[in-house]
Amino acid sequence: RMAKCPPGRHDGGGASTGTLAMDNLLTRMRNSKLLVWGLVGALLVGLLIPLLLLVPRRNQASPPDSPEAHQAIVTDVIMSKDRASLIGSSATRGNPHAPIVLFKFSDFECPYCAVAAGNMKEFVGNHENDLLYVYKHFPLTQIHPEAMPSAKAAWAAGQQGQFWLYHDGLFANQTRLGEDLYVELAEAMGLDMEQFNRDRASAEAEAAIQEDLALAEQLQLQGTPSFIMNDLLIPGGAPPQLFEEIFTQINAAINSQREPQ
Repeated sequence: RMAKCPPGRHDGGGASTGTLAMDNLLTRMRNSKLLVWGLVGALLVGLLIPLLLLVPRRNQASPPDSPEAHQAIVTDVIMSKDRASLIGSSATRGNPHAPIVLFKFSDFECPYCAVAAGNMKEFVGNHENDLLYVYKHFPLTQIHPEAMPSAKAAWAAGQQGQFWLYHDGLFANQTRLGEDLYVELAEAMGLDMEQFNRDRASAEAEAAIQEDLALAEQLQLQGTPSFIMNDLLIPGGAPPQLFEEIFTQINAAINSQREPQ
């Protein structure tokens, strides 16, 4: 294996009519080349390499040969799965039926992920009616000893509907990650402590995180945070304005597809 308002969850059930329509729309966008490769390429010239240097590496495995090759891999993986299976049981914020989905692969012990969490809170808040934000666990266990315990604690909080509040608490207290903090946050939130402790130690918690790690491996993600908007890979250190530009362009492409031909 390769060594990144109220909370919401997606039940991972079968695709609805809206989901099928969304999948068809994204396929048409891909086939008609309406995604924003030119824009993103222009914005990342001179930016991609220094940003990638800021992203902690998960392992020493060779990354894809080029950003273009990596993007092709990401597109193939995303387009080979339906929306429900991609989201799974992950914690989400925003509109569950939104045509734009932003995945964040993140590690609670990664300092860059903490910065990104603040940026994403504002970005998602500005677009909560038109965007679904999905948190994927990507603990860098070889370099972050508290990455897995904190991920399991957050997952357990999510079983009681408090993933996002717990998520914020972990990042706000990142220098204190450890058993005392995990218990402190859960008690402060009024969680059922017996259930919290049982859930974070459960096989289900381990399985949920391993499922996210398996997806990250398929996508050949190299570090945290890693972002994917629909099927577009975005560098983890990208500034907030880049997310805004990409969102605007993808949204415009979607609206264009909806107009009568």
